[in-house]
Amino acid sequence: MEGEKGRVCVTGGSGFIGSWLILRLLEHGYYVNTTVRSDPEHKKDVSFLTALPRAEERLQIFNADLSNPESFNAAIQGCVGVFHVATPVDFKDKEPEPVVTKRSVDGALGILKACLYAKTVKRVVYTSSASAIQFNKEDVEDMDESFWSDTDYIKALKPYGGSYVISKTLTERAVLEFSEKNGLDVVTVIPSFVVGPFICPKFPSSIRSALALVLGNRDEYPILINLSVVHVDDVVRAHIFLFEHHDAKGRYNCSSNVITIEEMAKFLSAKFPEFQIPSVESLKEVKGPKIPGLSSKKLLDTGFKFKHGVDKMFSEAIHCCKEKGYL
Repeated sequence: MEGEKGRVCVTGGSGFIGSWLILRLLEHGYYVNTTVRSDPEHKKDVSFLTALPRAEERLQIFNADLSNPESFNAAIQGCVGVFHVATPVDFKDKEPEPVVTKRSVDGALGILKACLYAKTVKRVVYTSSASAIQFNKEDVEDMDESFWSDTDYIKALKPYGGSYVISKTLTERAVLEFSEKNGLDVVTVIPSFVVGPFICPKFPSSIRSALALVLGNRDEYPILINLSVVHVDDVVRAHIFLFEHHDAKGRYNCSSNVITIEEMAKFLSAKFPEFQIPSVESLKEVKGPKIPGLSSKKLLDTGFKFKHGVDKMFSEAIHCCKEKGYL
């Protein structure tokens, strides 16, 4: 076996969470295979991955696409674990929801089949989303892992990024159902809005939405009414923790803080006076459903500890956006 920890596969390695996960896995002593979407013209820049510490000797990059589930076989072969992070992200609903959902579900099931076929994979960690939990008619303050989003309710509500919300809900259900039927050890991580610095060159959509007050994206203000957030480093640490934690089973919420739109406006205008943040008074007019928070009690009860608070999440995200020219 290579190294003491072995080789793992991260799907969607060029994304926000995927690239951070590769960074931390390499630090933890793993060899990493990662998949990036096929690029026939070889224009995709993956130098931000190959430049990571230890990447030269420990990271291998494969081309694979959720539209062709069998394309993941080579990357998964010989791995002791798989972190399935890749997902179709279409917040603008450019494609019909059933098309997005089918690609997401078929891709995930193809990856799980490849894990069974490899015969070396001990556990799969699937990256779900708070949107697979929070969209239903239940009137509660916080939701644990027993809650599921209701696709009929989502279709009626028509939230921003509705196709993403439905695809994440149905994909996580399909992943857990497959693992149950086939005796594959699968754990799902359910992060809330992931905020913090980013390694990838592309502007992550969760940070774009979380910084709507800074960017002046009024369409997204309703998302911020009662926003559950978590630092990207805490999310990837939770992935590795749950992969290594012997007794981990089922779903795990991963969210450290809740911040209201008013609290966010006060914090941002005090800390970043250079931005024109809307007044707390004007934000009282923002209408939308108050999305419940996520309870991470199950994750904390396993011994995991969050390291980063709201101040660090937003300060590091804004600093990173400035560095990369997005602000």
